[in-house]
Amino acid sequence: MTFAPKEFSPQEIGGLRHETELLIKQTRAGACGVDLPEVANFSIRTGQKEREEIGLAQVNEPQVIRHFVRLSNQNYSIDAGFYPLGSCTMKHNPRLNEKLARLPGFADIHPLQDQSTVQGALELMFNLQNWLATLTGLGAVSLAPAAGAQGELAGMLVIKKAHEKKGEAHRKIVLIPDSAHGTNPATAAMCGFQIKVIPSNSEGLIDLDLFKKLIAEHGSNIAGTMITNPNTCGKFEKDIPEIAKLIHSVGAYFYCDGANYNAIVGKVRPADIGVDVMHFNLHKTFSTPHGGGGPGSGPIAVRAELAEFLPTPHVEKIGEIYKLVTPKNSCGKVKGFNGQFGMHVRALSYMLSHGTDGLQKVAEDAVLSANYILAKLKNHFHVPFSGNCMHECLLTDKIQKAQGISTLDIAKALIEFGIHPMTVFFPLVVSGAMLIEPTETETKETIDQFVATMLHIAKEIAEGRGDRFHNYPLSTPRKRLDDVRAAKTPITTWFAS
Repeated sequence: MTFAPKEFSPQEIGGLRHETELLIKQTRAGACGVDLPEVANFSIRTGQKEREEIGLAQVNEPQVIRHFVRLSNQNYSIDAGFYPLGSCTMKHNPRLNEKLARLPGFADIHPLQDQSTVQGALELMFNLQNWLATLTGLGAVSLAPAAGAQGELAGMLVIKKAHEKKGEAHRKIVLIPDSAHGTNPATAAMCGFQIKVIPSNSEGLIDLDLFKKLIAEHGSNIAGTMITNPNTCGKFEKDIPEIAKLIHSVGAYFYCDGANYNAIVGKVRPADIGVDVMHFNLHKTFSTPHGGGGPGSGPIAVRAELAEFLPTPHVEKIGEIYKLVTPKNSCGKVKGFNGQFGMHVRALSYMLSHGTDGLQKVAEDAVLSANYILAKLKNHFHVPFSGNCMHECLLTDKIQKAQGISTLDIAKALIEFGIHPMTVFFPLVVSGAMLIEPTETETKETIDQFVATMLHIAKEIAEGRGDRFHNYPLSTPRKRLDDVRAAKTPITTWFAS
């Protein structure tokens, strides 16, 4: 398979910022980066017909290396710059974590090895369970879930199993605020529950009166509530102790979405405010690779009386031996093998290097950074809810919308000015939302640069020069896309023409 060479265009090079074609389009018949011996006496055992071509690119080693290096140079990363993504906690990943995760005794093991040969790894998992239990005040922890959404699933399966054991499988209703992460209602629905939505009030908090009404109306049919605290409006739910008492008064459970735990780690023990089950995003609070940087990890913690329902496997210390065990009435297996072990190493490394006092400082600095940004920008962008925020501040495009400039335009302008955009149009309860989370790992200089850029954008719009933002970004490898068209008609195939 051959392709005609593409006509050279100097505008596409951009100095030393090289473009790269799909590998399949770089194919040259006969090109090869490795020699493999012919397999003797080969026969197809699947019943399929023999294929003349398997469709892989025919390229040599330098082409492969350059292709992926060029792609990486076009990608933005936390190592390259600031990520102000709200509700995502894109903090710096300390290299100490990476070094420890690559130790031979951790990196070069297999989950099917005999447990006697991986005692060090099991001890690490056991210690991580204990750290998470201590920080939350909850009695038992499972490291099995692969990421936050799967942690939610595991947590709600624990609640479902607990109700079934008590003979209360009829409990089908889960109360969820409208500001919740979208995975919350999806998780509850996957577990067979019915969702009753609780709207936010004028303060960006759960409407307590409606919560009380739903409790009174549905009572013994309620299985639990799923609440993110701090919530996605950047607020701490001040009525959470009363909400916990209400949910417990009807025999239901309080599930806490711990995605925003970074704001309260070391400051608040969730068990003390009534939480029964919660998940953690290790890749948010405890600084392991996140998103495109690697797999997540979403352990759950539960009250001691719910420990028997944890997913399998669970690490226990029996005498001096660490073992993987299946809890008595386990809700089942949620992931192959034993969880994201590399993330466990990184998370425990982060905890041990900070200590309990350092983790408390993490929360304090994260909240301070967010409130600093809020104080600097609140007179130039609309703030939907009054008062201080937690680790993320929420703005909207209401002021700029009057000049014809939307949140999307502001986000694209940030890209042109070399800064990754904040989270946009979330939470959905606020129109034109801009959710900003600086995290504790950013310097004041970096935050000031972001603030200065946002103020520049606001000033340009206020003085009538904002229309140019409709065409931004201009300097990136890919210019502004038609987002709707891209979503509806994505190009998912390649052609040889």
